[in-house]
Amino acid sequence: MGRGRRDKVHLTVEQREKLEQISRNGYSPAKKILHARILLMCDEGEQGTKKWTDEEIAQALQVHRNTVGRIRQRFLLKGEKPALERCLRRATPTQRKTPPTAPKVDGATEAHIIALCCSDPPSGRADWTIRLLTRELKKRTIVTEISRETVRRTFKKNQLRPWKTQRFCIPERDLARFVSQMEVILDLYSQLHSEDEPLINMDEASVQLTGHVYEPLEMEPNHDKKEDYHYTREGVQALFMFFDPNRGWRRVSNRDHRTRVDWAEEVRQLLDVDYPQARKVKLVCDNLNTHNIASLYEAFPAPEAHRLARRLEIYHTPRNGSWLNVAEIELSILSKQCLARRIPTSEQLKLELLNWQQERNHSASKVIWQFSTLDARVKLQHLYPVFQEEESVSSNATF
Repeated sequence: MGRGRRDKVHLTVEQREKLEQISRNGYSPAKKILHARILLMCDEGEQGTKKWTDEEIAQALQVHRNTVGRIRQRFLLKGEKPALERCLRRATPTQRKTPPTAPKVDGATEAHIIALCCSDPPSGRADWTIRLLTRELKKRTIVTEISRETVRRTFKKNQLRPWKTQRFCIPERDLARFVSQMEVILDLYSQLHSEDEPLINMDEASVQLTGHVYEPLEMEPNHDKKEDYHYTREGVQALFMFFDPNRGWRRVSNRDHRTRVDWAEEVRQLLDVDYPQARKVKLVCDNLNTHNIASLYEAFPAPEAHRLARRLEIYHTPRNGSWLNVAEIELSILSKQCLARRIPTSEQLKLELLNWQQERNHSASKVIWQFSTLDARVKLQHLYPVFQEEESVSSNATF
């Protein structure tokens, strides 16, 4: 047996199960997990397990050999709980004589800090900062002396984040129309769609073309990429995103404008080029005034517009309900992966969009929609004009 194994540790089945649970859960303090692993490796009671020496345990867990010996001796002399917990340091004689100091922020002062933080910031400032709030507390003589760290701890304790603002979108006043259109879209997502009648989501966006005034300095080892703050404006391009969430296919194109004619031409390409074999295409889009059958008749002769309209079935998302259109997810990914840089010309933008589109289509990234109509009636119950009491009563009567 190696050096340092003077006393043997024999764990019971219950003790070993408890120590194994502590070492695996990931929620216990780091020192407690370390001590549990040391005791498990010191155990010699279980048959068929490797007998570790103190030096081997110390090398495996990257601790000193004396630490392993102290944990083992503490377990043998005092038991399991003292061996797992950290040993508290003894107070010095000076510390024993010193009375405990009163907290710098009592309940009244903390209430003043919370009230001031939740109020409007001074004129000319967008929000409260820790430095500004500390200065304001002294200015109003709420406290005579306080540090920024004390204010920061008060923020953290009460979960105050004056620099953060969460935005919300209130649905339109006609709630009945909102929930009716929402349930149509949700039912559409829950259905199965064949190749003969595919489901396509469509959305639009705009992107600013910008160029460099001075050529940027490329990244090198120990040096980040550098570019000048100034840039040139080269115009705006309209983006048209068509996305098949079930097939994992998307097409994105750029145009100079986003008129009715532009939308009609994009729809004709969708029907005749992208899905020529489809009998009918179910198109989900927002309530923009160009997204309707009338745009087809403005762009093409009546026979051509009628032919396209017979193969198109349009579903509009409700007002202030664009989150129901999964094409917005693809536009967000496009902005982060491809458009988060300076692109000077429409030709280069077209090439970059084509390369991004080919890569995404090759991976066939899909969207699996989980939010159903029944979920909406529970989580968005406040949007329904009539409370669903009758339905719940009838369901209980069935049982």
